[in-house]
Amino acid sequence: MSQIILAAPLAGWLTSIRDVPDPVFSQEMMGAGLAIDPTEGSLCAPCPSEVILVAPTRHSVTLRTDEGAELLIHIGLETVALAGRGFEAHVKEGDRVATGDPLISFDLDLVGLEAKSLVTPIVLTNADEFRLLPEPAGRLVERGQKIASIAADPRAARSEAETTAGNQMEALVAFPHGLHARPAARIADLAKRAAGDITISARGKTASARSPIAIMALDVKNGERVSLTGDDAAALRSIAQLLEAGEEADRPQAGSAAARSLAKNEIAGVCALPGIVLGNAIHWQRQTREIPENGGGVDQERTALDRALTAVRAKLQSLGASASGVASGIAKAHIGLLDDVELNAAADMQIERGKSAARAWQLATAASADTLRQLGNPLLRERIADLDDLSNRVTAELLGNGDSARQELAGNTILIAEELLPSELMSLPRDRLVGLATAGGGATSHMALIAASFGIPTLVAMGPQISRIPEGSQVLLDATAGVLVIDPDKRAQARALIRGQGAGPVGECVTRDGERVTLLANLGNVGDVEPALAAGAEGCGLLRTEFLFLERSEAPSEEEQRAAYQAVADALGGRPLTIRTLDIGGDKAVPYIDFPPEQNPALGARGVRTVLFRPELIDEQLRAIGSVTGDLVKVMLPMVSSVAELRSIRAQMSDSGTEAKLGVMIETPAAALIADRLAAEADFLSIGSNDLAQYVLAMDRTNPLLAAAIDALHPAVLRLMAMTADAAQAAGKPVSVCGNLASEPVGALVLVGFGIRELSGVPAALPTVRRAIAQVSASDCRALAADALRLESALEVRALAAELLSSSGEGDAS
Repeated sequence: MSQIILAAPLAGWLTSIRDVPDPVFSQEMMGAGLAIDPTEGSLCAPCPSEVILVAPTRHSVTLRTDEGAELLIHIGLETVALAGRGFEAHVKEGDRVATGDPLISFDLDLVGLEAKSLVTPIVLTNADEFRLLPEPAGRLVERGQKIASIAADPRAARSEAETTAGNQMEALVAFPHGLHARPAARIADLAKRAAGDITISARGKTASARSPIAIMALDVKNGERVSLTGDDAAALRSIAQLLEAGEEADRPQAGSAAARSLAKNEIAGVCALPGIVLGNAIHWQRQTREIPENGGGVDQERTALDRALTAVRAKLQSLGASASGVASGIAKAHIGLLDDVELNAAADMQIERGKSAARAWQLATAASADTLRQLGNPLLRERIADLDDLSNRVTAELLGNGDSARQELAGNTILIAEELLPSELMSLPRDRLVGLATAGGGATSHMALIAASFGIPTLVAMGPQISRIPEGSQVLLDATAGVLVIDPDKRAQARALIRGQGAGPVGECVTRDGERVTLLANLGNVGDVEPALAAGAEGCGLLRTEFLFLERSEAPSEEEQRAAYQAVADALGGRPLTIRTLDIGGDKAVPYIDFPPEQNPALGARGVRTVLFRPELIDEQLRAIGSVTGDLVKVMLPMVSSVAELRSIRAQMSDSGTEAKLGVMIETPAAALIADRLAAEADFLSIGSNDLAQYVLAMDRTNPLLAAAIDALHPAVLRLMAMTADAAQAAGKPVSVCGNLASEPVGALVLVGFGIRELSGVPAALPTVRRAIAQVSASDCRALAADALRLESALEVRALAAELLSSSGEGDAS
């Protein structure tokens, strides 16, 4: 056959299918393909073909060419959830279309705002019979421009399907939107690995389980039963389990793999702050408020709003003064929003239109949030959340229930929440809250970081299973092991609480066989120093300097920086202080730096790349650090990926007269792989386990769906850490870890096994880490680390480390 030419079905940015942010497409579970990020809302036929399927929700269409090639065009990602809103189909099944004929129109703005992404995959679903030959990607294309061709695959085996009458089982479909593209692709992916063919039947129709199109054509809805038939019983069970798990099959579950089987009364999660607590489960219910639409007069509503703003401001000021780090920063950001001239003017205009003060404030904040949302800038997500937070705070104050959070918690509460806003957590009575468990979120989300700063043992990313925890039931939150136990028996309570007993916050950290480990703290500002020292910190292994640069219209002066750094050094009383240079960019933007547009900010101008991009910022910062008095002040560079970057900053330090020691953070795979070269020129190395895990595993750590899978104990990440430690030791240079892994007892044992003798973590976690290290010998840790490098998953590493820790703790307890 001659080649089939595919024309662009819409105008936009042509990209590789592997760059689509959805594994069903990027991993080619559905088939080979390419994708277009559209600039118009009209989808046309890419070639002469027959329409064989239009999704009931009109978000996708499947075509078959005369030669038999089948093409799925899926407008946007996760658009099935729109239930047809914003889509209009111009064809139906059985229609013949020519190249350029209209297929579907869609509202570009509506779909773009509500969908995960507008990127539109174009997939050859029967790639076992045909080959897709795409044109070069990474460019703009016009509708009708050639983007690919299709040819018959001579290797294709076109045999009839084998008889599949060997085994049969039924399954209940639990996907909320039925068997649409995503579950169909997952089923086909499993079926292709099976021995022999598998069929799936429903409503009197049968389809090959290897064909996503055939599965979608069955039009199976949520809650319907299907019949699976085939010779491979194990494959049938896998597909049945996928169907009955529904969307939960796509959620990574920490602690649920073979490395550790869970009891029926256990739910796994991701550790945000280690600790073991016993308490009563209370489900957090965000209060719904009836907001009056109309006000009692302009003067009355203005007065009411002014009083509410004043009251909320006072509470935020109190929080900002008493809290530190992330919590303090969020409180201060909210104060800035309260004083925003345009926001207040918008609320006042609504009051003049007759709205109540509460409704006026709600409308004003919602309008501001919508404006930011329409910009499509991922860097502004936190500001949208800030506006939502502030809307809740002020309306609650206006309606007389601003302190309702305090009234809902009894003592010894372990709070269970689908989600918890940072301001809600900051408003809770910390003396009554002993633990926290959330369905979503990640270990480095704002909420989790605030919980860590409060010293509250926290599990996140637990999934919807938390809804089955009975209200008021006794639960054991073992964040250290990553599990919550419902109604634990007395033996389980005793064993866990013995493991969780602190060793006291003071004294040196020494292994059982006498090897010394230095425990330092990660700090956000001078307010963090006192609680860190109280927890036994021996200094600061990471001072984040972003607190000086964020939430302002211009960069801080050199003198302002010097005073802030000197205040931290004075509070530490001569203890070590490592100051990380400015780490903005990525998810931390500032208005006075004009960042170029970036499709993937996490891989863009952030860390040391930003300061080289704006050299005057690092010049002032280096001079400010150089003027801090103290012999133990060091400079640390974030996001280094080359020796040239280190040399460039070294030269700037020399020019500015800064004589402090200079080290680099190992956060990129590139830095780890050239750690020997970096160690030859740097004064010290510090491994940032959070970013290193993100970049090694190619997973965005801000994505809650991936939170449970991003684990720095993954053997791939550990191998780069071990390589870094070996390189530093060979060069005779100190090496430390300053990421979340240094705050975990099991992580600390592996790091000690690599020969790392300096850990910098969350202050509240230091006593637990100290006790874990004191229970084991350095030789035990070395054996653990060696075994960890040979394992296949982070779960297996955690299980092995937990076994060592548990056996050591049991020995002490006896």
